[in-house]
Amino acid sequence: MQKIKSLMSRQGLKSPQESMADLSPVESLRIPSKEELRELREQPIDPQVEQEIIESIEEVYFSTDSFDMVQHELEKLPPELNLQELEEYRDKLKRQQAAVSKKVADLILEKQPAYVKELERVTALQANLQLAAVICTNARRQLSMSKEGFTEASLGLLSNQRRRQLLTGLLKSLRTIKTLQRTDVRLSEMLEEEDYPGAIQLCLECQKAASTFKHYSCISELNSKLQDTLEQIEEQLDVALSKTCKNFDVSHYTKVQLAYTLLGKTQTAMDQLHMHFTQAIHNTVFQVVLGYVELCAGNADTKFQKMQYKDLCTHITLDSYIPCLTDLCKALWEVMVSYHRTMQWHEEHDKHKATPTADSAAAAESDDSVVDRSYVKKKLEHGLTRIWQDVQLKVKAYILGTDMSNFKYDDFIVVLDVISRLMQVGEEFCGSKSEVLQESIKRQSVNYFKNYHRARLEELRMFLENETWELCPVKSNFNIAQLHEFKFMGQCRSPSVSPSRRSSTAPAQDELSLFQQYHQEGNPFEMHAENKEEETEDVLASNGYESDELEKNVYQDYDSDSDVPEELKQDYVDEQTGDVPLKSASRETIRSKKKSDYNLNKTNAPILTNTTLNVIRLVGKYMQMMNILKPIAFDVIHCVSQLFDYYLYAVYTFFGRNDMPVPSPSLPTHGGRDAGPVRVVGPACLYESSGLGLISSRLRTTLNRIQESLIDMEAVAENAPVHGAAEDRKEKVPSPHLSQLVVLTNGGTLYGLAQRVVATESLVFLAEQFESLQSHLDTMMPAAKKPFLQQFYSQTVSTASELRKPIYWVVAAKAIDYEQMLLLMAGVKWDIREIMSQHNVYVDVLLKEFEEFNKRLQDVSRHVRIPLPVSNVLWEHCIRLANRTLVEGYANVKKCSNEGRALMQLDFQQFLMKLEKLTDLRPIPDKEFVETYIKAYYLTENDMEQFIKNHREYSMKQLANLVNVCLGSHINKKARQKLLAAIDDIDRPKR
Repeated sequence: MQKIKSLMSRQGLKSPQESMADLSPVESLRIPSKEELRELREQPIDPQVEQEIIESIEEVYFSTDSFDMVQHELEKLPPELNLQELEEYRDKLKRQQAAVSKKVADLILEKQPAYVKELERVTALQANLQLAAVICTNARRQLSMSKEGFTEASLGLLSNQRRRQLLTGLLKSLRTIKTLQRTDVRLSEMLEEEDYPGAIQLCLECQKAASTFKHYSCISELNSKLQDTLEQIEEQLDVALSKTCKNFDVSHYTKVQLAYTLLGKTQTAMDQLHMHFTQAIHNTVFQVVLGYVELCAGNADTKFQKMQYKDLCTHITLDSYIPCLTDLCKALWEVMVSYHRTMQWHEEHDKHKATPTADSAAAAESDDSVVDRSYVKKKLEHGLTRIWQDVQLKVKAYILGTDMSNFKYDDFIVVLDVISRLMQVGEEFCGSKSEVLQESIKRQSVNYFKNYHRARLEELRMFLENETWELCPVKSNFNIAQLHEFKFMGQCRSPSVSPSRRSSTAPAQDELSLFQQYHQEGNPFEMHAENKEEETEDVLASNGYESDELEKNVYQDYDSDSDVPEELKQDYVDEQTGDVPLKSASRETIRSKKKSDYNLNKTNAPILTNTTLNVIRLVGKYMQMMNILKPIAFDVIHCVSQLFDYYLYAVYTFFGRNDMPVPSPSLPTHGGRDAGPVRVVGPACLYESSGLGLISSRLRTTLNRIQESLIDMEAVAENAPVHGAAEDRKEKVPSPHLSQLVVLTNGGTLYGLAQRVVATESLVFLAEQFESLQSHLDTMMPAAKKPFLQQFYSQTVSTASELRKPIYWVVAAKAIDYEQMLLLMAGVKWDIREIMSQHNVYVDVLLKEFEEFNKRLQDVSRHVRIPLPVSNVLWEHCIRLANRTLVEGYANVKKCSNEGRALMQLDFQQFLMKLEKLTDLRPIPDKEFVETYIKAYYLTENDMEQFIKNHREYSMKQLANLVNVCLGSHINKKARQKLLAAIDDIDRPKR
């Protein structure tokens, strides 16, 4: 510093010693002489070189002011001193010193103008301070003079006036405090009146006033009391809020919301409301279930009150299950409808706020209010799902708490109906698909339905085995819709409204949701009482007919065919050839016949049995369950198909099997009617020997499928070893056995024709009812499973009418004595030489058989109406068998002349002429079959060979006989061998 001062003095600058007195002295440096400084200035030094010299100085020189450089340099001296080295080192230090001194001098010169300027400012500040001291002295002197100029009297007046004002304000404050002390009484009165907004408004005003006078000691106690009162109001407000969860009241809820708005706790109120709803659900269901459990227990044991709700549900008895479930749903409905009305209140409130009367009102609405409304809206929307989830869990615990497998069907349907209605409520409440409820009720339903269906199949087997196949008398206008099991199809998921009442109210109610229908009062779970009163049926007739007149008409002309359904007018297609060899009845023929059967078909009751009616009722019950619980729709429809399968299989097993001693015309036996029976075990191989294609491939496949999938064949043999898995056998039912009361071997009754008609036509009627239900079943079926339903209808239901052929063929094969006709034909001489004008006796015998058959058919029709399709099938079978017997008889001829062939034609024409008077069936079946065979006798060799190839419908024996009989007349032995070889070639692929 001294060095700097010396430099400054040399430059002609004054050093302000008085201002810098506080500077502490520093260690003195050797001050360069003027000559040295001059040398430094005059000596030109390169700045770069100078910078390098400065950088070469050891860092220790720049450390602190207490550094002793001399000591430092002395310590650096080597033990042996060298003069030349010392001088060189000294010169180096001098150069470093000179560079530093020059640098410092340059810096001082650089900062000199700033120093001068700052020194001038200090001087100016000193002058200003001296002026301020003079002003202060004058001011004090003037204040002293003012004080002496005012009198104490004037100031006394002002003091008294001020005191008066203070006392006036104090009196006013005291009156206010007195009023505040009395507000607690008014607050209590307002709380008793449930005027929560008014009480809060008054309390807040009192708190505001108390804060104004908080400097009074008495106010502190009042302030704490008001705070306690406000907390008490909030507690009562919370209780009032909880009351809205079960019985929503608009005016009450409006007061509560306004009170929370005044408190500024709108969001808190919404949180509390949802908590109360959750608590309300829990308390409600617990109290309902607890009440029934204690009622059924019959004692005042308090152990139930300490149970968990889930455990409590397991103590519900079967008798109290449905009433408890109904009351449970009613109570939950009250909670949900209260929540729904709460949301409606907020929606209307928001609309009212969103339509201000003036722009100023919209501007006045605070941001906090908008935030609160948005929060409330979101909270309520989210709360919908939460509330419904709580409801589902409570009902789920109740559903799964009891094993329903032993419930009566009607009781289980009521349970499903209640749960279905609850799921409908949930869908309208929050758009939920109620997966929790669906899963729980599905578990119970599958468990229940398996046991129920198994029992019903066993019951159906018992019915079938005890069925005598007598006609069940129902009215002519009978329809399944008249059965109460099918009433649900017309109620459109609203079982609480009876069909009669619904007809008048349906248009209005279909447009309203449940929450709109029962907005003010009522409950969607108050049902069943009305429906039970209306579940009366009027389908049975006293004697099967509705009047004596109709009963008379039944016995008139059973075989008239004037009103035939279109499907029965279609052509019969032979199963083997695919041709259309005959027509059941032409329209012209039908129109020309008598009208009695038209009336009979149109007005008389359908043919069905008690078992048929039971199956239809059972289908209705299954469909009720399926309609209510769609997730198990496929399982139910599968079981419905099993009911039809089993009925069809039973009818076929009882009446359609070819296990009776029936002769085959194409393979005749010579033992007459007492020939041994032809027994075939499986359905796939029946009736093939007749060549009539009685069982179509579709029907054969259906019967085989039913036998494999549904019939427990191992149960038939008592001592048969069990090969199948036990689980598979549980799903199967033993094959039914025909009741011993049903006699099918009496020729006087046409081998049980009445029972056969009732059984077969009841199956056809059942199939028609299934057809009418197809569209309804299709809407319930899951999309992935619809092919099963289509296959069931196309391959099973539609084959019901095909059972007529094999069942009535058994009657037709035994009703006419075809063996006697073969014996009579064998006694006729056919190699005559003259043309005969009289037909043979066997034709009259055969026609007499047909007349007897017609008479017995009329006798049967007096007990059971024989529909036109049945009579047509019977006549068709009899005529076909007769014509094939004729061909077989002609094929047994050893010798035959042209005149003999003419006699054959005469016989056949006589047979046709008489036959047409007995039956209205046109054209006569297999007429061409006989005529073609007779005319083939006249064919040449080449034509005969072509005839053999084209007419595969004739047996090998018949074709061979045709060739042998023609030998000698117009076919030689060589041609005979050729033709027999052609016949053998045709027969070889069959073998």
